[in-house]
Amino acid sequence: MLITTKELNSILNDPNLIIVDTRSFKEYSEGHILRAVHLDLFAFHWIDTTLEGIENFNKQTQNLLSFLGVTPEKKIVFYDSISGMLAARGVWMLMYLSHQNVSMLDGGITKWKKENLSLETKPNGFKPSVFSGKINPDIISGFEYVQNNLENVKILDVRSSGEYNGDIVRAAQSGHIPNAINIDWNQNISEDGTFKSDNELSKMYEYPKDSEIVTYCQGAYRAANSFLVLKKLGFKNVRVYLGSWGEWGNKLELPVEKK
Repeated sequence: MLITTKELNSILNDPNLIIVDTRSFKEYSEGHILRAVHLDLFAFHWIDTTLEGIENFNKQTQNLLSFLGVTPEKKIVFYDSISGMLAARGVWMLMYLSHQNVSMLDGGITKWKKENLSLETKPNGFKPSVFSGKINPDIISGFEYVQNNLENVKILDVRSSGEYNGDIVRAAQSGHIPNAINIDWNQNISEDGTFKSDNELSKMYEYPKDSEIVTYCQGAYRAANSFLVLKKLGFKNVRVYLGSWGEWGNKLELPVEKK
């Protein structure tokens, strides 16, 4: 799920490669990796995880990835400023549609620039496809699944401690999902913008490897980053709660804890 700057630089001419810049269009236009297309994934928040809501999310994701030009033989690389949450969300979305040949550029464009690798400013167009993929229900969670399994799964809140404690309010209710443990996603990242080593990360996530873990944040972007870290460490049973606090915190009938 990770590709180094050196590895990506060596395959830039591969016709089956699609490179996706997930930053803002302003940042993209000021300089991006050769051949990269722009897709600001922050526009695709989703806070309805009812049965109908998930079905609509599936359709939207299939449409989005078709627009991007995904086909089974394509290798997709998402990048961000660092090993960030937007690129992670892109990787998770492709894994959700069972497309395994997908990676995030470790260290993002910050590391790419530091190594003086080639950039361009001209925008690159899309070559759309028809991509349906195969939905993988094992890596997504809706609010009902979380609600029904509060005692059975490990719930990982990857927001800031202020959001977790309820000091920072970003929904009708503040606080966190009952029983959730708080490990801020920022702790996944080294000073140079790459992921920390497996050894360092393992000390943060000291769960049995067969644990079932659900990650969440505000809109399932930071949660996707921690999802990738857990998969990288060998955890088999990890889900992203798609609606995250943007949904849970606004459903007044759902339980919350503070501090």
